[in-house]
Amino acid sequence: MRKVVFSVVLLLAASFTFAQEKAVKEAKKIANAVNPDFAQAEELINGALTNPETKDMAETWNVAGFIQKRRSEKEMESAYLRKPYDTLQVYKSALDMCKYYLKCDELAQIPNEKGKIKNKYRKNNAMAIKGERGNLINGGIQFFNEDKNKEALEYFGMYVSLPSQSMFAEDEELKADTLLPQIAYYASLAAMKLEDYASVLKYAPAAKDDKEVGKFAMEFVSTALKAQGDTAQWISSLQEGVQKYPEHPFFFGNLIDYYSSNKKFDDAMAFADNMIAKDPANPFNVYVKGYLYHNMEDYDKALEYYKKTIELDPSYAEAYSNIGLIYCLKAQDFSGKATSDVNDPKYQEDMATLKKFYEEAKPYYEKARELKPDQKDLWLNGLYRVYYNLQMGPEYEEIEKLMGM
Repeated sequence: MRKVVFSVVLLLAASFTFAQEKAVKEAKKIANAVNPDFAQAEELINGALTNPETKDMAETWNVAGFIQKRRSEKEMESAYLRKPYDTLQVYKSALDMCKYYLKCDELAQIPNEKGKIKNKYRKNNAMAIKGERGNLINGGIQFFNEDKNKEALEYFGMYVSLPSQSMFAEDEELKADTLLPQIAYYASLAAMKLEDYASVLKYAPAAKDDKEVGKFAMEFVSTALKAQGDTAQWISSLQEGVQKYPEHPFFFGNLIDYYSSNKKFDDAMAFADNMIAKDPANPFNVYVKGYLYHNMEDYDKALEYYKKTIELDPSYAEAYSNIGLIYCLKAQDFSGKATSDVNDPKYQEDMATLKKFYEEAKPYYEKARELKPDQKDLWLNGLYRVYYNLQMGPEYEEIEKLMGM
């Protein structure tokens, strides 16, 4: 009796498996018709995608991808014939097709019972995916512009991830894709808006060498690492950013803030010395060391390195501005020690010394203004202070007007 029952169970299982496999074939047949009923085809294949008997079969996922490919083709056929068509469906089908074909490839790469891999799907499916990459971009742009960042991230992320998929391991065209860094940037930007830091770290590195957006992509990486509490990697990313994009203030500012607030000046100096050793003719590297001394309030050393900076680059406005600032700080320090008693024999001497500090600051602030007239934070307050203390009437009045006083 047990054998009879067992046989019946086996027959039922076999018939159920057969029914599911039949459903997969029927779904493909419906999708391939002249006038496909995609709703019916999707209903059939969706059942097979979740059914234990067929969900691990490469053919199931291949047919699921094929249905989406046909949906897209039909929409584009309507567009060609100037009939109404669903643009969003084209984008959705492109994304879903990629998902299904990638899963198909994963299953098809599993060795059979003889240890052999017979992946009959890869070539055609890879071509189909490559043909839809443009719609992944368009879909991402559509949702990004609507501030639907979760959806945008899915499209952009799929585009960026394709070259790293095993089915494209030998595809040189995808590896040489010049658009990829830009799309990776937008993927990471969408992820930043979502505070999805894992996705930022997944996609942003692919954009870090791009001339236009690389510095922002690296900024996103640093921000994500800090948000995740990975201080060591955060500092490392800032150091990399300073060296790769020295003109971008984010890395330098955050790094100096970290060193200063944590009193890690030895580490900061070691970093600056390493930068100078690698490229001693780079004015930024020398400027960094001057800035560190500046923050340590070692003003003489700061002046030394700021002046070396402008020897290397006479147009380095920030160095001129900071030299002017240091002379003003020296004046401030000296003023606290100078006599304020006009009858004191030292009074005239102290006033002359104080005046000399402002006289020394003056040409550096004026040079910063000459170099960057629109960047008023480099010179406006400094010149106001200098002209006031040197009693330079017309010049002081002009600066007053600029300050809106």
